[in-house]
Amino acid sequence: MTDKIRNIAIIAHVDHGKTTLVDKLLEAGGAYGAHQEKVERAMDSMDLEKEKGITIKSKNTSIHWNDHTINIIDTPGHADFGGEVERVMKMVDGVFLVVDAYEGPQAQTRFVLKKALAEGLHPIVVVNKVDRDFARPSEVRDMVLELFLDLDASEEQFEAPFFYGSAKNGFFVADLENDEQKDMLPLLQGIVDNVPAPEAKAEEPFRMLVSNIDWDNYVGRVALGKVLSGSIQKGDNVWLLRKDGTKVRSKITRVFEYGASASDESSVAGAGNIVGISGFEDIDIGETLALEENAEALPFVNIDPPTITMQFSINNGPFAGRDGKHVTSRAIRERLDREIKTNISIEVSDAEHAGVFNVSARGAMQIAVLVETMRREGFELLVSRPSVITKRIDDKLMEPFETLYVECPDDALGGVMKTLANRKARVENMGANAHGATLEATISTRGIIGFEFELLNLTSGHGIMSHLFKEYAPHCGEISTRSTGTLISMATGTAMQYSLLPLEDRGKLFIAPGDEVYEGQIIGENPRKVDLSVNPVKEKALTNHRSAGKDNTTTLAPPIRMGLERSIEYINGDELVEATPNFLRIRKRVLCPNERKRSERQSKSVEANA
Repeated sequence: MTDKIRNIAIIAHVDHGKTTLVDKLLEAGGAYGAHQEKVERAMDSMDLEKEKGITIKSKNTSIHWNDHTINIIDTPGHADFGGEVERVMKMVDGVFLVVDAYEGPQAQTRFVLKKALAEGLHPIVVVNKVDRDFARPSEVRDMVLELFLDLDASEEQFEAPFFYGSAKNGFFVADLENDEQKDMLPLLQGIVDNVPAPEAKAEEPFRMLVSNIDWDNYVGRVALGKVLSGSIQKGDNVWLLRKDGTKVRSKITRVFEYGASASDESSVAGAGNIVGISGFEDIDIGETLALEENAEALPFVNIDPPTITMQFSINNGPFAGRDGKHVTSRAIRERLDREIKTNISIEVSDAEHAGVFNVSARGAMQIAVLVETMRREGFELLVSRPSVITKRIDDKLMEPFETLYVECPDDALGGVMKTLANRKARVENMGANAHGATLEATISTRGIIGFEFELLNLTSGHGIMSHLFKEYAPHCGEISTRSTGTLISMATGTAMQYSLLPLEDRGKLFIAPGDEVYEGQIIGENPRKVDLSVNPVKEKALTNHRSAGKDNTTTLAPPIRMGLERSIEYINGDELVEATPNFLRIRKRVLCPNERKRSERQSKSVEANA
């Protein structure tokens, strides 16, 4: 039956239309029954994915069309979630490379295509959004072919078929000029014709590499992967070959196949198919399932290492335990241990101080998504500013550098260039397109932290950026990413309008009257680069005399409310973000002002002696 199976992943830069394309393929392949409601962005099942409009976790589905089973894996387009893309490459035989008909190949397009070509996968190029203003499908085709050449594609890969169309409007064709633009069937036929059937040996004993972990409320952990040989069914016994060489015997409790928006129990997991198998108390991505105890473990794909690290710690502020239900270091550690079992691009280790954990990942957004998920699960924790992971190579201090791509309006170019210069970026290339200027620069990962928000302010929301890890290079010195100071509360209590009105003259406020604040909490931004201690809880002294003109009727400007990701990138090294289910607060690491001054003096004396 393997000749009737096709396994394909959809890869692309962020926002080029992968998830919408999957929706339309499911619909065209008859995945929904006559009375079933069609789900928009069916593959984005996490709340955060729906809110942010991006894919965070790789997910698989299948279409049964013309006697064929087409397994499709939707992958993230954001660079921070590249680990999700890398590990699915072992499960598929071909890839849909989705490219925007106006933007063409972008940073993440290069990254994901390079990984796919290196695995020897067969690409099908899908030029999406041909209905966009200024779409240029023929130019984009040439750009993709140039990218194939740059990445040393084989002759067979270079001859990849092209399809043009609009996932939003539900049509794709091989020839835009001559073919009738009516439906998605040319794409489904393209998969059957151009993606080879999986190389699986049905007659040999069962073996499967675990490429993903899912969770089912009834059976617990579910191991996902492509069956490389043999078959397995519910009730069979298999061996789990762990990475450390140990072997565990388990009984299969259920076998799953994946459909339009849910998993369905299957009678058998056959060779070449992508399935889920349950029956294991503890199983990790990269481990092997085999029928025979002496079977050889399968090799797993190498994952690019993390480049940034942040510290998670228990909430030790005055309001600790008021809002969340998971507040202990043990609960936080157990949650992080659960995360690293399903997210292989995150690493966790204990820091020097008790109750503090180092969490390393590809980018700040990846860790911000983890913190946001934990908040929604009822956790309270403190999070530090991201810092880069440095290395010593040949006795030189090296740090990660990235290639940064920026697109902005022409009138904002000067401001963007100045900001990049302040962040010690080196502009490599400049160009222009219908929407304005384009820049390509080499910048340290430290320099990218917080740049996206600055870009949005400089361009009134019209700036677009993407970045891709380039190399480890010599440390480029001190980078100042924040040119402002802070307003720090010197008291604990409820913020009063009477106190906040004069503070507006000192800077921008992060709090409103009625907000609970505590000593050491950052309640605003000072335009000068110094920290000011202020009292936001002082009440107006009341007398029994009332004089004309004494009542102040001035209203406060709305406070700046920063989201989690913005807060993490905003803070300095001596500051923390307090994340609880319902509150985000920015605070100093050391809350007491006297202790803060003492620690500052000590750090200055240490630096002077060094």
